[in-house]
Amino acid sequence: MIAMQYSFTLPADYDMSIVDRRIRDKGPLLDGFPNLGFKAYLSARQGECTSRDNLYAPFYLWQKPEGASDFLCSPGFEALTGAFGWPTVRTWIVWQAELSAEIAAARFATRDILLTEPYAPLADIRRAESAQAEAEVAGGALASVSGFEPTTWTRVRFRLWREMPEIGGQTQAYRVGHLSLP
Repeated sequence: MIAMQYSFTLPADYDMSIVDRRIRDKGPLLDGFPNLGFKAYLSARQGECTSRDNLYAPFYLWQKPEGASDFLCSPGFEALTGAFGWPTVRTWIVWQAELSAEIAAARFATRDILLTEPYAPLADIRRAESAQAEAEVAGGALASVSGFEPTTWTRVRFRLWREMPEIGGQTQAYRVGHLSLP
């Protein structure tokens, strides 16, 4: 599995209803996309939920790499880049993905990017991250994805929630406008 996210930072005075409308209109187009675990159509407004910026930042869980490749080569992604620009697409090898049967009820998301110290015991970190992902779903998260990116030595912790949890200052929070599922 692969986790993937790109993000567009929008001007402070940007009319975020444009993003909301785009999510409402375009979101269902990826429902049932081949090899998709889920796509969370995410947005954040400046000053809300600790966000410094207005953001449009979809997050994907792909069952197979071909799904990510097919999407990035699709007319839909081409249209997105025509509207918002050419983004940096971050990807992570998924260590653990736990999905609740109630995932469709997700209304909020949180994402943490963590640096991995040089020469850190990756197997131990992987076990701990996987256990935490399982525990988060058992504790009320609707989805929990933990992944690793060895080029920048970063880890991602992504969670979907029914209600916004308490979050720290380093956590990016989002609203879920639509959730595409297999």
